[in-house]
Amino acid sequence: MKTSLGPIQYCWPKEKVVEFYEAVAQSSVPLVYLGETVCSRRRELKFSDYLALAQMLKAAGKEVVLSTLTLIEAQSEFLELKKQVENGEFTIEANDVGAIYLAKEHGIPFVCGPSINSYNAATLKKFASWGMQRFVMPLELSKAWLTQVLDDLAPRQVEVEVFGHGFMPLAHSARCFTARHKGLTKDKCQTICIENPEGLLVQTQEDQPLLRLNGIQTQSANYMDLCDQQTQMQALGVDYFRISPSSLASIALADKLPAKSASHDRQCNGYWHQLPGLALS
Repeated sequence: MKTSLGPIQYCWPKEKVVEFYEAVAQSSVPLVYLGETVCSRRRELKFSDYLALAQMLKAAGKEVVLSTLTLIEAQSEFLELKKQVENGEFTIEANDVGAIYLAKEHGIPFVCGPSINSYNAATLKKFASWGMQRFVMPLELSKAWLTQVLDDLAPRQVEVEVFGHGFMPLAHSARCFTARHKGLTKDKCQTICIENPEGLLVQTQEDQPLLRLNGIQTQSANYMDLCDQQTQMQALGVDYFRISPSSLASIALADKLPAKSASHDRQCNGYWHQLPGLALS
């Protein structure tokens, strides 16, 4: 089982993004996803910038996948999606069914991202017939589900990837709760989410961490940590263990896998064990 580094989910300044991927290029991580997956109003980096980073990482020996938006709402976003699909050099991670449609129409391979509702073997077989090479297990599913679906897919002809560490993307909305929290409208948001490089923590009235606002995306307050499940995943036949980056420290963690991550009071792993997602088993 290999390690992958998922796309940055946050709005970081361009300089920080470039610094991050320059460090990734020096790491041992074999598979890197990059691209804006949350909000098209985040314009720190343009498509040409991501393409240049992808080429730099490829030159460093990395397999690179371009990740697409999770929620396509406008014609301009669809046109940007077409640029990604038609880039002619890199595979895409389809995070919206529209991206799968375009990849199928162009006859190019793709990765099925974790936001796609790929909940059963029949769906995965259909996507595979359209060119899917790998799928990322939806985050709310369990080890038991994965065991069953891999049995149903036998003999398996696609790779499987599991989101193993990082703040979990739980939902996306047409509304921007981050902008609303700051008293701004979505259309005039001033890209205010750049002020929160790990999202904006939401707590209950009892001051318990509940969720994390990241632009139009809602994340888990705690981060998923399945580092101690790597041996079991490998036995199941999982091909990639994904780390979702939240800082430069994510690269160091990816570099030392397989290993246990440091103990932290913000961990959770409930979904993997068929428990509430915020639970720690």
